[in-house]
Amino acid sequence: MDEEIKNLVKVWILAISSLCYCYYISAKIPRGLVRLLSILPVVYLFILLPFSFSSTTLCGTTAFFLVWLGNFKLLLFSFDQGPLSPPPSKLFHFISIACLPIKIKEDPPSKSPQALATRIRVPEPILCSVKIVVLVLIYHLYNYKKILPKNILLTIYCANLYLQLELVLALCATPARAFLGFELEPQFNEPYLTTSLQDFWGRRWNLMVTRILHPTVYDPIRRISTGIVGPRWAALPAVVATFAVSGLMHEAIYYYMGRAHPTWEVTWFFVLQGFCLAIEVAVKKTVRERWHLSPVVSGPATIVFVAVTGFWLFFPQIVRNGVDEKLIREGTMLIDFVKGILTKLCFGILDI
Repeated sequence: MDEEIKNLVKVWILAISSLCYCYYISAKIPRGLVRLLSILPVVYLFILLPFSFSSTTLCGTTAFFLVWLGNFKLLLFSFDQGPLSPPPSKLFHFISIACLPIKIKEDPPSKSPQALATRIRVPEPILCSVKIVVLVLIYHLYNYKKILPKNILLTIYCANLYLQLELVLALCATPARAFLGFELEPQFNEPYLTTSLQDFWGRRWNLMVTRILHPTVYDPIRRISTGIVGPRWAALPAVVATFAVSGLMHEAIYYYMGRAHPTWEVTWFFVLQGFCLAIEVAVKKTVRERWHLSPVVSGPATIVFVAVTGFWLFFPQIVRNGVDEKLIREGTMLIDFVKGILTKLCFGILDI
């Protein structure tokens, strides 16, 4: 634990120092190829930093923050695009936006009927508390892992993935929200309330990834496709390409966590999602208002489709390389650590 804390401090000192360099060169070097070349050493450093950790959780989280989100933001910044452009007036703001999964809310909340229909009525603190309790119960269920049926265990993995990812991202955004003083975009939008694949991947699941893939992959491919297939269908190859890149980045994160050669199953998972989403968009464009599937049917069908394809392609590589065991062990240690702190606090209050 002590060694990992030292590594954590070292990694983030290097990351913050590198981002300071990127911030100050923006005033000296104009956008374009020269700025890109000046930033590439930082991109390479970010690729190496996650290897500093032996902890699977810290390694995977750092890879997601720096290798994926951070590097993609810096590549856009090279050409004065993305969330880092124009550079914020304060260095701390630049660093926070560059290396954390956050996006400052630019527009006022939508008052459209669709937005109001999808809004959660439960107060956020209560909803967050319920999710924490469910996550703790999931880790308790892992004590019976050997006797649980495979499909039940994979279903638990799905719930664990969602809850842990949402809570980790929210935890990272909380200090940024407090220090920045800005209202931030949500990282998730209750994906279990989805009505379609388009709704799930585009408006509900891990929105930080969606927002960084849109300008880096989707928009350029759509512009190119417009000249080939026309504006009506240009979105379809852009969707597939975006999911393919997402699959490759997930493959990279899997490599960081498991240190095993990729088997490309997770890439195929996202390519499959991209193709199915493209088909869904094409069908919607074709039938328009003539036929509409009720959300009561399409919502559960979407969740089942994502879960079943996840059982087939997303989770096997994690299980095969023993990454699931490491994540469960580290999560259990963290829960026990928090329990110990809370117990000491409770006894301290009682003593007073």
